[in-house]
Amino acid sequence: IDREELCGRSLECSIHLEVIVERPLQIFHVEVEVKDINDNPPVFPGTQKNLFMAESRPLDSLFPLEGASDADIGANAVLTYRLSPNEYFSLEKPSDDERIKRLGLVLRKPLDREEAPEIFLVLTATDGGKPELTGTVQLLITVLDANDNAPTFDRTLYTVKLPENVPNGTLVIKLNASDLDEGSNGDIIYSFSTDILPNVKSKFHIDPVTGEIMLKGYIDFEESKSYEIFVEGIDKGQLPLSGHCTVMVEVEDTNDNVPIMEFKSLSLPIREDAPLGTVIALISVSDLDSGVNGQVTCTLSPHVPFKLVSTFKNYYSLVLDSTLDRESVSHYAVVVTARDRGSPSLSATAKVSVEVADVNDNAPAFAQP
Repeated sequence: IDREELCGRSLECSIHLEVIVERPLQIFHVEVEVKDINDNPPVFPGTQKNLFMAESRPLDSLFPLEGASDADIGANAVLTYRLSPNEYFSLEKPSDDERIKRLGLVLRKPLDREEAPEIFLVLTATDGGKPELTGTVQLLITVLDANDNAPTFDRTLYTVKLPENVPNGTLVIKLNASDLDEGSNGDIIYSFSTDILPNVKSKFHIDPVTGEIMLKGYIDFEESKSYEIFVEGIDKGQLPLSGHCTVMVEVEDTNDNVPIMEFKSLSLPIREDAPLGTVIALISVSDLDSGVNGQVTCTLSPHVPFKLVSTFKNYYSLVLDSTLDRESVSHYAVVVTARDRGSPSLSATAKVSVEVADVNDNAPAFAQP
């Protein structure tokens, strides 16, 4: 069993088994919890990252880096970073805000292209497992002359809430970076970072001139609850400089999924002398939505001698609630309705025909004594 293949990044991972016993009909639920082991090392987006830096950049300038990812969870996925010893840069770690996952190099000594035109560093990520696993990426820093002001965004992190199912062309956000330089050195071209994930690139488009991020694909809360977009603002200088920001798009759930019902087992026909509480059917209900949009309750059509009993999570048992008499009613058309708590709510119905089986409970009778 591979927990990462089965449950991905979910903190809880379990396999739900159903054991159905016939005569009398019963159901047992077994949940097998799959616990994580440290079997995935940290992985960077590439083996080498090329960075271009102007020698005029002031001390304490920050150069964002893409961190590593680890398919494990918990302590096995808690990453620490270290930078190979050098005299120019120190490593800034991610902040406590988990939504900002990027690292950065901080300039500690002025760059001099004539003295060191290229600088080679190694960034190592180590996870918290025992034994620990590591991953590395080589950083090739090319020192440039010229253009001494990089574009800057007024914020490093922008958060946008976007309802699912909004139409293509919807404006997500308009970014605006500034550059203190003049002319082409101050003109900014906006683009997605080369580290951006394919599923983000397929859903969003950025206008290189205006900085507007537009929706160009269908977004579904059930497919992805958030998108992290890394944006670069690059000026048009002969030796271009760039600024960076992150746009976090949080997808809001709408009630767009109808409840699903499934009859797991049927015990039919039912004898007319069956005792009260006899289980006739097991019903599972589910809804792909979240929150109240995914909370489902079941009701039964009126005027039938049955009732629904909630058993385990989203499971119901259809049980006998009053005595039967085949000679009076030989079968019942039972309608079960599942309705979520969304606004407006969505519902689904399922029908089952319950036949009453005869027992020998009537003596022969003559027309006259």
